[in-house]
Amino acid sequence: MSVEFALTHGHLAPGDSLPPVRQLAGELGVSPNTVAAAYRQLRDRGLVETAGRNGTRVRHRPPLSARLAAKPSVPAGLVDLSAGEPDTDLLPDPGPALHRVAATVPRTGYSAGPYPELLERARTRLGPVPSEHLTVTAGALDGLERILTAHLRAGDRVAVEDPGWAALLDLVATLGLHPLPVPVDDDGPDAGALSDALRHGAKAVIITSRAQNPTGAAVSASRAAGLRAVLAPFPEVLVVEDDHAAELADEELHTLAGTTRNWAFLRSTSKPFGPDLRLAVLAGDATTVARVEGRMRLGAGWVSTILQRLVVELWSDSSASARVEAAKMDYAHRRLRLVALLRSRGVEARGRSGVNVWVPVADEVFAVTRVRDAGFAVAPGSLFRVGAPPAVRVSVGRLRPEMYAPLVDALVGAVRPSRRVHQPV
Repeated sequence: MSVEFALTHGHLAPGDSLPPVRQLAGELGVSPNTVAAAYRQLRDRGLVETAGRNGTRVRHRPPLSARLAAKPSVPAGLVDLSAGEPDTDLLPDPGPALHRVAATVPRTGYSAGPYPELLERARTRLGPVPSEHLTVTAGALDGLERILTAHLRAGDRVAVEDPGWAALLDLVATLGLHPLPVPVDDDGPDAGALSDALRHGAKAVIITSRAQNPTGAAVSASRAAGLRAVLAPFPEVLVVEDDHAAELADEELHTLAGTTRNWAFLRSTSKPFGPDLRLAVLAGDATTVARVEGRMRLGAGWVSTILQRLVVELWSDSSASARVEAAKMDYAHRRLRLVALLRSRGVEARGRSGVNVWVPVADEVFAVTRVRDAGFAVAPGSLFRVGAPPAVRVSVGRLRPEMYAPLVDALVGAVRPSRRVHQPV
C-alpha cells in the first residue's frame, strides 16, 4: 500500500510516524537509498515532513485529496452558510457589459497578454499600491501559486495567517512549503508572532489586507506600521498581500506593498462581480511580475482578452458600480447584525469586514451538528486552522432576515449546550 493511498483513505493520520529508512528498506528488501529517495519525493509533494530525531511523519495538514474526500457535502434542505460565496442576488448583471464586448470582439493570436486598457484602469483603482509593474492572473489563487513558485522551493518556510484561507493552506501544503502560523486578531496578523516566524527562517509572508477569510480581520493603520517595522530588517523576504474583497471591502486599505524588495499585491474580481470572473490584477516588483508572466506563458498562456475586456466594461458601468456599493452595505449589515446578536447572548464572534463570521467553540463536531439540526450548514474551523483554537465559520451570503433567530439560537446552543432557553431575536 502506498503512503499517498494510505493518507487519502484514512489509514494514516496527521502526525503519524513513518518507519525509519533502514527499517523500511529491510522490510521491503530494497536499498536504503531507494527508501530515502521515496521519502524525499513525499516531502517535496507536501505529504510528510522531517521531524528531526523523531524521523519522518505525516504533515499536520493532510494532502488536498484526503481533505476533499473528507469534506462533508451539504444535505438537501439545509441553508448553506458554509461556502463563503457571495450572494448571487447581489451581483451585478453582466449582460449589458457582455453585449458591448460581443459587439467588438478582437481577433487575437497566440501573443495576447494583459489588456492595456485594463492595466491603465487598474492603476487608477489601486490607490496607495505602487502600480508601475502590473500583470493579470486567472484569479487570486492562481496568482498566489505563480508568485510562490516563482520565488520558493519545497521545504521553504512561509508565514501564514492562523486561522487563514483554507485554499491557501492547501496550496502551501501541495507545494511542499512549511507553514509558520501567525495568529490573527481583528487588526490583522500579530506583529510579534510575525517577528518570530521571520527569525525562524520564513522566506515569505502572506497577508490578507481586508475581509480576511475566515475571521473578517482587516489590517489597521497602526498594525500595518507595526508589520512594516518587523519586516524592515528582512528585505529579502517575499511579502504577498491578498485583497480579494476589492470593491466590496468596507475598511480602508493599509498596504505593505514595497516594504521589502520582493513583493506582490493581488486584487481579484470574483467577490464583487461574480465568482466566474477568474481574473486578478497583480502588482509587484519588476522581478516578481516578470517571473509570473513567464510562468503564465508556460502554462495557461494568458487570461482571456474577452474576459479582461468584460472586467473593463464592468468597472466602467455606473449601474454595476452602484450594485457593488449596495452589496457592500448589505453584507456589512448582515455580518454586523449577526455578530451583535451573538454578543448580546454572551457568545464571542468576530467579523469586522467581508462575508464571514468566526465563532469560537469548544467542540467543532458538536457545533456543526447542533447547527445542522437547526437547518443550517456552517464550516468547521479545522478547514482554516493550523494551531488556532476550534471555531466554526458562518458565511452571510445566503443569510436572510427570517434566519437570524433560529441561527443565533443554534449557535448559542452550540457554544453553551447547557443553556437552551429561547430568547427572541
